[in-house]
Amino acid sequence: MFYQRLGKIPHKRHTMFKKEDGTLYREQVMGTRGFSGTQSILYHHYMPTEVIKADQDENYLPEYERAGSLKHRHFFTERIVKKGDAVNAREYILGNQDVLIGTMNVTEPMEGFYRNGDGDELLFIHYGSGRLETMFGTISFSPGDYLIIPIGTIYRVVPDSNARLKILFLESFSQITTPRRYRNEYGQLLEHSPFCERDIRGPEILKTFDSKGEYQVLTKSRGALHKHILGHHPFDVVGWDGYLYPWAFNINDFEPITGRIHQPPPVHQTFEGNNFVVCSFVPRLYDYHPEAIPAPYYHSNVNSDELLYYVAGNFMSRNGIQEGSITLHPSGIPHGPHPGKTEASIGKKETLELAVMVDTFHPLKVVKSAAQYEDKGYMNSWIENRQ
Repeated sequence: MFYQRLGKIPHKRHTMFKKEDGTLYREQVMGTRGFSGTQSILYHHYMPTEVIKADQDENYLPEYERAGSLKHRHFFTERIVKKGDAVNAREYILGNQDVLIGTMNVTEPMEGFYRNGDGDELLFIHYGSGRLETMFGTISFSPGDYLIIPIGTIYRVVPDSNARLKILFLESFSQITTPRRYRNEYGQLLEHSPFCERDIRGPEILKTFDSKGEYQVLTKSRGALHKHILGHHPFDVVGWDGYLYPWAFNINDFEPITGRIHQPPPVHQTFEGNNFVVCSFVPRLYDYHPEAIPAPYYHSNVNSDELLYYVAGNFMSRNGIQEGSITLHPSGIPHGPHPGKTEASIGKKETLELAVMVDTFHPLKVVKSAAQYEDKGYMNSWIENRQ
């Protein structure tokens, strides 16, 4: 990321920064990779280590189904009825040692606060609007926004009143960044990148709470949820600067890369983490070779599992897909367009589909509870002339 700052900070880091009453603000260095990665420095009214009580709440890692036959899977997430705030409404669907993936129907704001102590989080706003309130400040969000929340960030999601808010979430066990091949040696996004820094939104406003009391922060770490009661409001930051902070990018600002013939999925890449990538499929012109076949060719996922979350539009290579569908095409067997879709794509000039793809380089496992909203016949949907 690039340098940002909000609020009041001293001229020099690691020096005295005093309040009007002569007492010190508390400096916190928040960084990755043992001080050699991205970092920011925050200045608090109170010590961020002031914890009145700490309890382990419950295990949060999902229970996976036993391994069965290798096959393509399809899940209707619109059938999920679970709802609540942006922690309790999480419904895990798939996961592995690198990332957990699911959706949530957020119907109420968080009463307390939350942080992920295991890795970064990505929240994709399918529909609805609201605010992401964090220790770094507030980001307003709307449909199509990706929200990237760094590890250790205390935050809460506040939906707009009467807003129907659905979110695709990724809980990473690593840092989520922009693709390395789209950055130069100085970290700037290159001219041929499908988006640039101008498209990225950091926190808009820093609201500081100078108040004592008991405030609960739910911390997710080491396979469990932990309750920490702080002796002050967690949003007591008066200023910060650096390269580590939550940020937003809207999928509609992704500029698709097209060519004379069908382009492979890596041209749609938007983010990457350890052993996974996230891609954005957006409305785009089709290939312009006179004999081009716009539909994707059949291909084998030799080293990766492919997950697709269908957001909106006409999904030109699939039958039986709905908005909110998740498909899983695992490594080891080929996948591609449904019967008739290749022929139907010839001569078409554009696609209006909108989808998010996650490719993982370790196999994804299916959570047990996902069976209740699975399309059981999906593996057979490539059989031609099937009754």
